[in-house]
Amino acid sequence: MTAHNDRAARLRELHRPGDPLILPNVWDAASARVVATTGYPALATASAAIAASLGYEDHEGAPMEEMFAVAARIVRAAEDLPVTVDAEAGYGLPAADLVARLAEIGAVGCNLEDTDHGAGRLTDASAQAEYLAAVREAARANGTDLVINARVDVFLGKGEPTPEDIDAALDRGRRYLEAGADSVYPILLRDETALATLVKELPGPVNALCLPGLTVSRLAELGVARISWGPQAHRHAMGALKDYVTDLRS
Repeated sequence: MTAHNDRAARLRELHRPGDPLILPNVWDAASARVVATTGYPALATASAAIAASLGYEDHEGAPMEEMFAVAARIVRAAEDLPVTVDAEAGYGLPAADLVARLAEIGAVGCNLEDTDHGAGRLTDASAQAEYLAAVREAARANGTDLVINARVDVFLGKGEPTPEDIDAALDRGRRYLEAGADSVYPILLRDETALATLVKELPGPVNALCLPGLTVSRLAELGVARISWGPQAHRHAMGALKDYVTDLRS
């Protein structure tokens, strides 16, 4: 497992506050090869984009086996680059099973979100921290290092973040880092002041989604350690395809 763990160590080291890891998310082998050939040091998948490419809705709407099959093809296409997989909420898998599946396809990192899609609400913070701790322990027991990016979904469906939202995100972020997560991902948070607060107060790297209106340079100034785009590249590609095939008739 030396090569696997070397890639995991490389991925973890790339999370540098102020000099962030840039991850335009991919959704199939072809997009993985395009991103890899443009010089990015690691690849990340986007569950929403993969689900859409398979004809399903996001939020664990696609069959788990199909999602892992696509991720495996992306890892293969990436060759020696570290790949982190958006594993959504873990697909209901026990921690050891999730770790084994990720290791089997060669993924060295994963996103795990704290939304209970079946119930349509946030997972209890303590329960999520316990799951993350179990994933960390399972990776140790398996001998395959895993870079865990713990998503915090407090800001989903919200407008301007309230002080209560920020406190909740800080509480969840601290719990998840203490449980063994490597970084915290407050998805859909675009408020710069709130992001700066999380970067300052959390004892670990913060991943930001580069939403319209935000820039890489500004997020770096705020001290984030990882920047991703989720399904935005896929949507851009599909928009370009629509324009192209529409113009074919003219």
